Amino acid sequence: MTGNHRNNDDLYQEEDFELDDTIVLIDEDNIEHSFTVLEYLEIDEQVYAVLLPDENPEDGAYIFRVETDEDGEEILMDIEDDDEFERIVSILESEDLE
Repeated sequence: MTGNHRNNDDLYQEEDFELDDTIVLIDEDNIEHSFTVLEYLEIDEQVYAVLLPDENPEDGAYIFRVETDEDGEEILMDIEDDDEFERIVSILESEDLE
């Protein structure tokens, strides 16, 4: 799996994520994107979701932070901090080697 892609969309919302589920996320331009949930991982008490786009899976996976909104629902957020993103990619790549 390649976890080296960032998404430029600011916010996605979906609830009850499960591995291997297909979820449809709507970007800021109201365009729907279908993804398969590949993995969840928790690093330093922060949960991340790894999603593979159904349209072009050969382009690689996207990594999002999983956060909770004020209604208690899970939302997916872009990882804006480059150091945080690189740390998560490094961890995912080391898992692929095992």
